[in-house]
Amino acid sequence: MKYMGSKRTMLGNGLGDLLGQVVPSANRFVDLFTGSAAVAAHVGSRFDLPVLAFDLQSYSTILADAVIGRNTTLEWEPTYDRWYKRAESLISQVQLPEATNLTKKSVSEYRTWCEQQHDFPITKAYGGHYFSPKQALWIDALRAKLPATEPARTVALAALIQAASQSAAAPGHTAQPFQPTITAKRFLKDAWNRGIPIRTRLSFEALASQCALRVGSSRVADANIAAAELLDGDLVFIDPPYSGVHYSRFYHVLETIAQGTCGEVSGVGRYPDPILRPRSSYSVTSESSSALDDLLNTISSRGARAILTFPDHECSNGLSGESVRKISNRYFRVKEKTVKSKFSTMGGTGNAKRNGKGLRSARHHADELILVLDPK
Repeated sequence: MKYMGSKRTMLGNGLGDLLGQVVPSANRFVDLFTGSAAVAAHVGSRFDLPVLAFDLQSYSTILADAVIGRNTTLEWEPTYDRWYKRAESLISQVQLPEATNLTKKSVSEYRTWCEQQHDFPITKAYGGHYFSPKQALWIDALRAKLPATEPARTVALAALIQAASQSAAAPGHTAQPFQPTITAKRFLKDAWNRGIPIRTRLSFEALASQCALRVGSSRVADANIAAAELLDGDLVFIDPPYSGVHYSRFYHVLETIAQGTCGEVSGVGRYPDPILRPRSSYSVTSESSSALDDLLNTISSRGARAILTFPDHECSNGLSGESVRKISNRYFRVKEKTVKSKFSTMGGTGNAKRNGKGLRSARHHADELILVLDPK
């Protein structure tokens, strides 16, 4: 799935090998900022120990629980077929607007139609923006007709979240959708042509084939609060935010799908009310350093080991590779490794200079620190 700062690439670029060396000696593996759940799923499916995953946003814990929450694979095909037919029956009751060439006028008409679909919250909030009317209706229908029993329900919802992420008409996250401009229209068209049912089916099949060797758990929680539950012998994975903008702004669409509703939305990004979007101290420049200091102090005091990853440069939340090193050395004996990775710049600057700034690509290559932390 499209995810800012995902660890999936790093798992094949040094992080996976490191985990293979240190995880076997741990009693539990605790992922405090699970995000896309790539690391939690990797560890849970390869090592015989419970994995605990935490995040401020529920879509992340659903993605994690779809794998670490069970220790058997799921017979996916008959479950998906029944799920699809229930959703298809719901879709058939709605008269979709006629498809036309994408123009500013037709997109505006799609948006007006979608905003009138009060029985379909995803369509009402995001149809004609991040998703075509048809895509949005399929997301609503599949969300409304999820399997009733576990673990199929969680796996199905995780598959739908992944399919929506892959299909969203946005540059790597859901802070703002593509608009029907001359330069962006081709990206909008490409995204809107992606089939939600087939992508959901593929994700459902892939997730159903994965499971943990030992059942773990996931929960929505602040990392600093969750850290108080750590035990001696735990191995903690720490991948804190590096953006000065709250991640709930980038992934509110996925959170809405996880929750099934979002209330009224506003702005170009179609944001829910700020009170409904989680706030992290790690995305506030005046709080990020003290938040990390508090977290590492707690982890050290609980006798746990940790692996911490962070970009080895200054980031917009006020933290940098150097400041992370400094804080880590207060509480741990530190071993360091650096690997190449890619980081989101929260979208590029287009094909012309903007506000006097030069061009900036949506992602750039940079070094990322991997710190292995042993309590002093």
